[in-house]
Order: sequence, then structure tokens, then C-alpha cells
Amino acid sequence: MSDAQVHPSAVVEAGARLGEGVRVGPFCYIGADVEVGDGTTFGPHCSVHGPTRIGRDNRFAGHCAIGGEPQDKKYGGERVELHIGDRNVFREFCTVNRGTGNGGGVTRIGDDNWLLAYTHVAHDCQVGSHCVFSNNATLAGHVTVHDHVILSGFVGVHQFCRIGAHAFIGMGAFVNGDVPPFVMVAQDGYGRPRGINAEGLKRRGFDADRIAAIKRAYRALYVSGGSLDEARARLVEIAGDSADVRALLEFIDSGDRPLLR
Repeated sequence: MSDAQVHPSAVVEAGARLGEGVRVGPFCYIGADVEVGDGTTFGPHCSVHGPTRIGRDNRFAGHCAIGGEPQDKKYGGERVELHIGDRNVFREFCTVNRGTGNGGGVTRIGDDNWLLAYTHVAHDCQVGSHCVFSNNATLAGHVTVHDHVILSGFVGVHQFCRIGAHAFIGMGAFVNGDVPPFVMVAQDGYGRPRGINAEGLKRRGFDADRIAAIKRAYRALYVSGGSLDEARARLVEIAGDSADVRALLEFIDSGDRPLLR
């Protein structure tokens, strides 16, 4: 039997499953068809609606609203889900919605992410692991965010956009196209690429040769002044000696939206 600690003012619906060591704070609501892994904690006034699956050792600060219905007029009440991994931190007033029936049906968040106050993850988003979303960063529906991405405060990402691994989006930038891996984006009306995230790559153990190859790829894509086809041909050359550039090239080739340039 679970040794979950539930505050007397909290409501846990029949059918909810709480793992070992789960703590549910004052005035929380945990709905039916919610599964919570061991060691996860909820601060006061959190709500979790199902179907939602939450892994172990997550921390939800006060007033988080998790697993709510998608904010999509086409949603007709069909069964849709939210899956959250392990060891994530959700600070005050975070909102995360479930998926939609015509968008894959599941919103997913990986492991070891930090989502700070007032961040929002909309329906059908796919968020990787080791990401940081600063205060008020917002994802519209169907956004894909790969691993080790940092969104600064007040960033807004348009629906269906993708953000590649290790990208850094600067404060207040609005993203309306795909952001390749490793790239930094700064505010300029809509966000525009402004170099690579070199400092973040150094912190994650990228050596000088790897970073130099990524810089060459960035120059080919954003500084050369050529067309995207010309830039891609140059990336193919560089990719022969760099797995990172091959990953960047694969990202470019797999997208449906225009590349942020």
C-alpha cells in the first residue's frame, strides 16, 4: 500500500494512483485516471486532471494546473493524455495541457527539466530532457523541443515549430520558424539567429573541435549569404567530419515549417 501523504484539505479522486512517498499539499485536486510516481510532491492549490501519467521525484510548486483539456476549439472530449517523466521541477502557476485527438493524442515532457513560474506547454507538445523554460515562456500547440534547450523569459513559440537540441532562445524572442540545433536566437521583432550557443556547449562538455565544426555550419547557413540549397550543400561537406553537423543537417531535412533565417 502506498505511504502517500495527502493533506486533509486536498481531494484525491477514486481511481488516482499515488506512488510511495508522494506528498499532496493543501487544497490540491488529483483527478481520476492520474498516476503519480514515487517521491513526487505537490505544493498548495495544484490541480492534476487525467488521463495523466507523472513519473517519479517530480516537484510541483503552488498553483500548478497540470493535465487540463487542450485549448483547442476542435477538441470534442475524446480521450487524450499527458505523460511527464522523472525529476522535473514545475514552479508556481505552470500550466500543461493534454493532447488532441487529431494531433497525436499525447503531450509529453521528458526528464530533468525546469519549468519556471507561469510557463505554459500547450496540447500535443513534445519536450525532451534537461531543458530550462524561464518565467512566462510559452509553447503553442504541436511544438517540439529537443534536449538541453533554454527558453529565456517571455519567449513565445508558434505552433508546429521545432527547436533543436542545445539551442538558446533569448529573452522576449518570438519564434515562428524551426530553430536548428546549437543556434542562439535573439529578439528582433520575431526572433532571429545570432550565433551558436557556444557557452552552453562548453558547459556540457563539447570540446573546441566540435564547437568549431558547429560554427562553420552556422556560417554556411546564416552568414554566407547563399540560398538554403547552397548552404545545405556546404553542410553536407562539413558533416563528413562532424556528427553534430550531421544531426543539424538531419534536423533541417526533417522539418515541415520554414527554417528560421
